[in-house]
Amino acid sequence: MGRTQSLCGVILAAGESSRMGRDKALLPWPPSSISDTFLSATIRLFLSHVDVVLVVVGKNEAALAPIVYANGASLVVNPDPARGQFSSLRAGLHEVLNRGSDAAMVTLVDRPPVKMATIETLEAAFAHATAQRKWAVIPEYQGEHGHPILLGREMLEAFLRAPETASARDVEHAHQTEIEYVPVDDPLVAVNVDTPEQYASLNLPPQHLPSS
Repeated sequence: MGRTQSLCGVILAAGESSRMGRDKALLPWPPSSISDTFLSATIRLFLSHVDVVLVVVGKNEAALAPIVYANGASLVVNPDPARGQFSSLRAGLHEVLNRGSDAAMVTLVDRPPVKMATIETLEAAFAHATAQRKWAVIPEYQGEHGHPILLGREMLEAFLRAPETASARDVEHAHQTEIEYVPVDDPLVAVNVDTPEQYASLNLPPQHLPSS
């Protein structure tokens, strides 16, 4: 599948990773890797389908910048990441619009990169959904919603119009009828890694992976 020119990748990586004890963006991926990380692998996965990848960072800017630039992505700095993940999402989406894009593929850096086939499935579903006047596509595995999510212009603007005290879930719930939920055969879309134990479990067979 060719690249979608108007689609901009956004990776949210500004969290402090307090429960993990080290920056989750720098965790080796796959766990046995000596050269790749969650962040670098996700950047390259996204760049195979979009032209621009934006990585939203916070206080970890100095640590992540070399990986971001070495893998062909760009930095967006959240000046106050203590406001939470929604503030990082809004910072990334502002930059998407500033760069002239009208759609975004968004994920969290604490989620392992999904299969290439999953990205292709979601892109095809997004093209069909937007033609049907839907605003977004969200993957689900065994009924559980996950990432990456694909957002059209209307959903970008809905996130940016929402109060700073809101959450992404609040906006999603307010626009349920405008969202297409797409079943995929990829447990990684619903995996969230917050602790060393959850990271260690990624070596388990897919049916035993932890859900978010």
